[in-house]
Amino acid sequence: MKISNRWLLEWVDHGLSAEDLGHRLTMAGLELDAIEPAAPAFEGVAVARVVSVALHPDADKLRVCQVDDGGAVPVQVVCGAANVREGMHVPFARVGARLPGGLDIRKAKLRGIESFGMLCSAKELGLADSADGLMPLPDDAVPGIDLRAYLELDDSVLEVDLTPNRADCLSIAGIARETSVLTGAVLAAPAIESVPATIDDTLPVHIDAAADCPRYAGRVVRGLRPDAETPLWMRERLRRSGIRSLGPLVDVTNYVMLELGQPMHAFDLARIAGGIVVRKATAGETLTLLDGQVIELDPDALVIADTARPLALAGIMGGESSGVDATTVDVFLEAAHFDPRTLAGRARRYGLHTESSHRFERGVDPALPGTALERATRLLLDIAGGQTGPVTDILHAAQLRKIEPIRLRSARVERLIGVALAADETEAILVRLGCAVERTDEGWHVTPPTHRFDLAIEVDLIEEIARVYGYHRIPSVNYGYTPTARVKDEARIDVQRLREHVVALGYQEAITFSFVDPAHEKLLSPDRAALALANPISSELAVMRTTLWAGLLKAVQHNLNRQQRRIRIFEIGLSFIPQDNELIQKNKIAGVLCGTALPEQWAAPERAVDFFDLKGDVESLLAVGGSPEAFDFEIRVHPALHPGQSAAVTRDGQLSGWLGALNPDIEKQLGLDRPVYLFELDLEAITLGRVPRYVEQSRFPSIRRDIALLVDAEVSAARIGAAIEAVGLSELREFHVFDVYTGTGVPAGRKSVALGLILQDLSRTLTDGEVDDLVARIVAGLEKDVGAALRT
Repeated sequence: MKISNRWLLEWVDHGLSAEDLGHRLTMAGLELDAIEPAAPAFEGVAVARVVSVALHPDADKLRVCQVDDGGAVPVQVVCGAANVREGMHVPFARVGARLPGGLDIRKAKLRGIESFGMLCSAKELGLADSADGLMPLPDDAVPGIDLRAYLELDDSVLEVDLTPNRADCLSIAGIARETSVLTGAVLAAPAIESVPATIDDTLPVHIDAAADCPRYAGRVVRGLRPDAETPLWMRERLRRSGIRSLGPLVDVTNYVMLELGQPMHAFDLARIAGGIVVRKATAGETLTLLDGQVIELDPDALVIADTARPLALAGIMGGESSGVDATTVDVFLEAAHFDPRTLAGRARRYGLHTESSHRFERGVDPALPGTALERATRLLLDIAGGQTGPVTDILHAAQLRKIEPIRLRSARVERLIGVALAADETEAILVRLGCAVERTDEGWHVTPPTHRFDLAIEVDLIEEIARVYGYHRIPSVNYGYTPTARVKDEARIDVQRLREHVVALGYQEAITFSFVDPAHEKLLSPDRAALALANPISSELAVMRTTLWAGLLKAVQHNLNRQQRRIRIFEIGLSFIPQDNELIQKNKIAGVLCGTALPEQWAAPERAVDFFDLKGDVESLLAVGGSPEAFDFEIRVHPALHPGQSAAVTRDGQLSGWLGALNPDIEKQLGLDRPVYLFELDLEAITLGRVPRYVEQSRFPSIRRDIALLVDAEVSAARIGAAIEAVGLSELREFHVFDVYTGTGVPAGRKSVALGLILQDLSRTLTDGEVDDLVARIVAGLEKDVGAALRT
């Protein structure tokens, strides 16, 4: 935001230099980027009037002019500008003047005719990037006046970098309000009076999308002079604000936007069919914008239309078909309020960023449209004449942002700021900010003004109080510190240890956005309603993730599209699950793998990863805490996983995570060309381990017995293990499955499972008879619990 200090002084006489003002604004959170002069340095340039123009005797493109520069006699100047004419008032660089770039003006002779100075264009004075001829000055400019004084060029332009929450400062009025609050200077806003209607002409306006456009104001202005020109004072203010003059109609709307902060638009009345309709676009509609770009409108895009077609992309840019031009004599002036959530990210979707969209997507005061419309009407009538109709102002008050009083506690203010402010001082700051304040026993009830979208909760008000009071006035206090010993849960595993373990398994850590594509979220968690963002970066990042899989799968897509054949990535982060009126945030660890099981090598043949590779990694991760037996794998169905290759991880009967192959339908929708395997575990469950304890080791030899069992095909290894544990043999040190077989010799519906049993006693060497008895007890337990039979 570029601010002319002279323009600002008309609103608030702050009495500060530009540097001091910039420092005040910066310390209050409105960072000053730069201070630049309103015009480059030049001297010896005065206002002059061209008294006469004659052809040069020896040059067709040169003119010999007699110029009145306020002296006793006219000065002769040879000029090559095509637009020079008798009676014209122009900048005149006298002999001895110095122009930008170090150009010194001397007496010269051009094709035999003496010239005593130079008539200047805006470009030669550094006031424009290009120029077609001399810079015309108003006819009431008095010859001889120094041009810098006449144009008030000894001005400073402050460029302020505003954070997105301070849209209220995107205008001279907003910066003036802020300056008044910070300095205590009186805010002297210009009086804006209603312009009475002189004709009865109106244009029908209908709002179909009231939630997106709760207020729309407009009026007809007829009989404008097509040859009217924007006055120099307005062109100068626009220039200093970084906006090019484009003619009275556009300049007036831009000027009001810069002055008050309300974007406006002028439609050519003759090009509007029927009336104005504020609505959502329909599928397949297109719009040619003012810059000539043709866009296809999304069905959720808000448009300003007539009864036949879209006229403008609401709050962003007007359309070419209804735009004003040099022949326009009748216009419809528009000033509307749009919900910031409707326009958030909309301009970027079409590759646009305009002054209007920049303001509307951050929030514009809903009370401004009527005031801005009256201001623009008066300026337009003063510049181009015409007759004005009555204002049409449609307001859907129920759709406007509700401003509720905020409870502000004096004790809370002191605790957060660190300074005990007097109640009167706190109240005075709030009143200067435009808030309505009501005293209570514990502090105040504060109602923010309509232009402050960023004041919603108590800490917002406390921040404002500290900001206006002055951060530099808050004393630095060194508080005493009494160290205390925190008891660390020895059974709890550090997350860093888990991270290092997963990296050791060959995974790489990823960090993805917490906000994800709603479509992807719906695929992975169709039974959960994700939390939608109020102001998303884009429509593809519009909801908070309920699972870390959404971001990881996008990373897999990205890598597969770049010819990565083997992918193993994991992430540790929060998931966000709306539940009743709360948002449940859970720390999770999730991983994804696809491609080959091993890196390309000579020692082993290439093999694609499968479910058991995934399960092995998860089991290894669960074992870090020292109690892998606390977890169970249960066959369950998850909507995001393959129905035949998915399992739930439970601990003490409570769900702790999921693992499995990605559902083939989802793979297809995401454009993945190979199977993908995923896991996700709750950190709270898997970081709870057990404290290591000493276990006596036997000095006597162990004995291994291998047995083969026939069990039903659906019996899992976990059930077999549980049945063996249930026998309760102290001599059984460990057991494991080392073979599974189906086929010849095994009845249909059954499978052969080979177990290795390691037996050992602490006090003696077991005899063969004792070993046989122990094995028999294990087989009997298996027969009872899982229907196993010893295979012979």
